[in-house]
Amino acid sequence: MKQSAGHILRVGMAITFLWIGVLILKEPEAWGAYILPRAARLLPFGATLAMIFTAVFDIVVGFLLLLNYLTFWASTLASLHLLLVLTVAGINPITVRDIGLLAGTLALALSSYPYDFSGKQRHS
Repeated sequence: MKQSAGHILRVGMAITFLWIGVLILKEPEAWGAYILPRAARLLPFGATLAMIFTAVFDIVVGFLLLLNYLTFWASTLASLHLLLVLTVAGINPITVRDIGLLAGTLALALSSYPYDFSGKQRHS
């Protein structure tokens, strides 16, 4: 049962990251408007280019999760990415959902951690 729950979570997260990546690629300038002005000033390039990079990142993470390949690293990077999103966009009616996605990616990272507590590699 745990394995099925993990599979559902991983595939659901994969679809979410793939979908958002495609949506951002369609309208990167619109998505760039979600970046808080104080965060946008720190970018070495424009918000539109930052959103294109974000879209590519989301799509790569989505594919890795969908393929169940490097799942620990994909979900760990996704967690860090979501923390960054909450930092640069703030918590608002749109990004509040990212808290749930963050919890899901953290759960995936923990469940796919490749070592046990003694440092030995786990076999799935």
